[in-house]
Amino acid sequence: MISKLFKFLLKYIPRPWLIRLSYPAKAILPLLLRGNRYVDPIDGKGYRKFLPYGYGDRQRPNVLAPGSLSLERHRLLWLYLKRHTDFFTAETSMLHVAPEQCFYKRFRNMKNLNYVTADLESPLADLKFDLHDIPLPDNTYDIIFCHHVLEHVEDDIRCMQELCRVLKSGGMAIMQVPQDINRKETFSDPSITDESERIRLFGQYDHVRVYGLDYPERLRSAGFKVEEYHFEKDLTAEEIDKYRLMPKEILYVCSK
Repeated sequence: MISKLFKFLLKYIPRPWLIRLSYPAKAILPLLLRGNRYVDPIDGKGYRKFLPYGYGDRQRPNVLAPGSLSLERHRLLWLYLKRHTDFFTAETSMLHVAPEQCFYKRFRNMKNLNYVTADLESPLADLKFDLHDIPLPDNTYDIIFCHHVLEHVEDDIRCMQELCRVLKSGGMAIMQVPQDINRKETFSDPSITDESERIRLFGQYDHVRVYGLDYPERLRSAGFKVEEYHFEKDLTAEEIDKYRLMPKEILYVCSK
């Protein structure tokens, strides 16, 4: 019943209203869906199932954690940061572009982070700017997160170059994108403006490209060094299922 209602909301309610509705939902849904079948590593809570998420025929069942509202990519990033970095303890400066709800308050409350958020429109943003022309000096931040943003922008390489410019030498940048691992090359066609056609080709009504396996090369062309993190080599099959991670998703960890 809850999953069917959520599918209806995703299909018919505009995204800005969904964001507003999510705040009271976060207080109620964890109680209705609590259990021990799945675990969200971000809030540590157990659930009997997660919620569906996605648009049109691409909706994915059992992927949205009821408490933190995290998706597969968020949980993967959290596990990587916990297991392979000193993110939660080192004194660092961080730029978070398009901050996600599941991370925002947690990162804001971390005493070791000098945490700055950025977006064109989000009320969570400390800074508002166009990613194509970031009004910040070179080598400003130790860490940059920019997740599921580059598939929305006009010139993704230009935006990557700007993010590389403001990252400090030796810093870490993680810029997750929707990636089709069965596609060799990234596909983009700016002439496609019909929302249903964008959903069919790019996965979402406001996406302008779908990334292929050439994504790390695009990052390198913008000036980044890139390492690939394949979580299947690090987590057991039981953990992958328990945390509801996306099969074969690759985390690209960038540096300069």
